[in-house]
Amino acid sequence: MGTLWWAATPLAVAGMPVTGLALPHAAQLAHQLGARIPTSAEWEWMASGAVRRFPWGDHAPKRGHANLRGLGPGLPTPVRAHAAGRTPDGLWDVGGNVWEWTTAPWRRDRVALLRGGSYNSLAQYAECAHANDVPPGISSPGIGLRPVRDTAPTSPSSGDTP
Repeated sequence: MGTLWWAATPLAVAGMPVTGLALPHAAQLAHQLGARIPTSAEWEWMASGAVRRFPWGDHAPKRGHANLRGLGPGLPTPVRAHAAGRTPDGLWDVGGNVWEWTTAPWRRDRVALLRGGSYNSLAQYAECAHANDVPPGISSPGIGLRPVRDTAPTSPSSGDTP
């Protein structure tokens, strides 16, 4: 089984998160970039490392961790504006700023899941385990995407040294 490569930030143009895309359009854009929208379970694993409450650790967010309601200007900010909120793996804006689309292939009700919270979210929505059910056709200035790529497993026969 391969591993996943995660974009260091939500998809951005000129440092600002790309927003306003419904899930089908976000998936199409990710595909054009050679990537895809992560599943909700993959996103949670990336955000929490299977142990953290928030992407940065277990303590509640403060100014500098995330762009959330009461901690930011009430609109999206540049994707590298909250250094204290990076994950231990160095991923930016996993909690707050803009929700991130994820897929839920096990669901038959055609509902999509948003993860991470946005600039208008309470702190609890930035918790790694929180998922927000939404129709896949919704778009908003508070919803973006973080592309993920499947990487091929390495093997000794590929020329890599173990």
